[in-house]
Amino acid sequence: MVDPYEKCPVYENENYLLRLVEASDVPDLLAVYSDERAVPLFNSDNCNGDDFHYTSPERMQRAIEFWLWAYKDRGFVRWAIVDKSIRRAVGTIELFNRSAEDYFNDCGLLRLDLRSDYEREESILELLSLIVPPAFELFGCWMMATKIPPSALARKTAAERLGFAASEEKLIGGEDGKTYTDYYVLLKSSTQFSGR
Repeated sequence: MVDPYEKCPVYENENYLLRLVEASDVPDLLAVYSDERAVPLFNSDNCNGDDFHYTSPERMQRAIEFWLWAYKDRGFVRWAIVDKSIRRAVGTIELFNRSAEDYFNDCGLLRLDLRSDYEREESILELLSLIVPPAFELFGCWMMATKIPPSALARKTAAERLGFAASEEKLIGGEDGKTYTDYYVLLKSSTQFSGR
């Protein structure tokens, strides 16, 4: 099995490239994390109060430095989403195997942060289709979960096309015990990826 923390896998198709974030991504990702239409769709659950709304290059740089530190510490992998047609990062995907005392134990938790002009069903479907199929083996998990707020209709449709379904289960924060909702899950046993 490939260890994503030894060598971060790269995924790509005709339109997008997924690779580990880099310090040089600051200008591109600042356009994502300062996008006020995009920020409400980011998953900041259990992130110590960070809302991922960054408005300065310095703050974006600190975030990327933290993501790279967490990667080296085997906490999570944060891929940059590069639009190959413009050669710019237009978002990120974070993934890790969550160890917890709730339903979402041994679960691949996926966070998708996109610039608002990429918040379209086909773009999201294309990105999830790149990362979800290999993620079960990559992170050794039995289930994938991603938060989809009720207002994120394009995300909901794209995720459902891949087989994700709304869960009634609540994610319990490890730091403060707070409960979080609006998660969609895909079980490893039910993966078909026939939604293309």
